[in-house]
Amino acid sequence: MNLSELQRKDIVNILDGKRLGRIVDAEINDSGTIIHFVIEPRHFFHLFHFKEDVLINFRQIKKIGEDVILVEMGINEL
Repeated sequence: MNLSELQRKDIVNILDGKRLGRIVDAEINDSGTIIHFVIEPRHFFHLFHFKEDVLINFRQIKKIGEDVILVEMGINEL
């Protein structure tokens, strides 16, 4: 699966059912391993300031489906 295919899928948190956004980038270490995916928040503008990007690592991904990626993220990880 290519990164471009993953970027077309919505990211959904299985703990609360909320859409988190979509993958916009991946951070890779010096050996070429993906450290985490960068998720652009669903709402770009919130009360006159930008929300920070959300980072997701492979341990948090529970299922990659045809249209969505299910992740498990607690409140302190958002």
